[in-house]
Amino acid sequence: MHTYDFHPGSSPLLVSQPHAGTHVPESVAARMTEEALAVPDTDWHVDRLYDFAADLGASVLCARLSRYVVDLNRAPDGRELYPGASNTELCPTTTFDEEAVYRAGRGPDEAEVAARRERYWQPYHLKLRETLDALRERHGVALLFDAHSIRSQVPRFFAGRLPDLNLGTAGGSSCAPGLEGRLAAIVGDAAPYSGVVNGRFKGGFITRAYGAPGNAVHAVQLELSQATYMQEDWPHTFREDLAARVRPVLRRLLEAMLEWASTQR
Repeated sequence: MHTYDFHPGSSPLLVSQPHAGTHVPESVAARMTEEALAVPDTDWHVDRLYDFAADLGASVLCARLSRYVVDLNRAPDGRELYPGASNTELCPTTTFDEEAVYRAGRGPDEAEVAARRERYWQPYHLKLRETLDALRERHGVALLFDAHSIRSQVPRFFAGRLPDLNLGTAGGSSCAPGLEGRLAAIVGDAAPYSGVVNGRFKGGFITRAYGAPGNAVHAVQLELSQATYMQEDWPHTFREDLAARVRPVLRRLLEAMLEWASTQR
């Protein structure tokens, strides 16, 4: 099977959705716990939430596989994103609620992790790199928006309730200051939604690895609270009434990226 869906666009913008997938190959599913088979840590409905991206001319890259198979937003060598904090692995063995993903003794060994990296992780990242290179060649600049979502309360990773809009630029290193400033202004003026820049989520591996403003590639991550657009608990129902309110904010972010890019040519 294809491990991702890709829709090419006409603008310099690529929207990446690495955690939207839910598929688990049978060879993996057969060893997972009942709780994990429900893939609760999915970035639910992110592809549907950003269904307007194509109208802006954005290319869209969306994962099909669950993050439990391989986490596309983790480093290939498995190094921690946030040293000193709780982290999940390249091939996660626990859920966000710290429940086991696999039945006892059935988790992947090093050889299987390496095989999943080659079979599932690499194709997504090859497409990311190929697309960004092509966008920069065509437009003189490439923009990457890494779209994520997470439950508003996950004690493993943060205390209390997460802000609604969490913009990450790897501490300002993954995009130009002028672009960060435009996006930060939108996040800060998005009432009734709360927002923060480079808070708990500063950008994962994708943002950090591909953002190279000195090389005309500018990357940002948005970690969105799922409370803004869906039912957070099972069955994780998409709430169109909620989504209709937050979509204009998301659209403004993408439009601001494109408007900024037009000043760089």
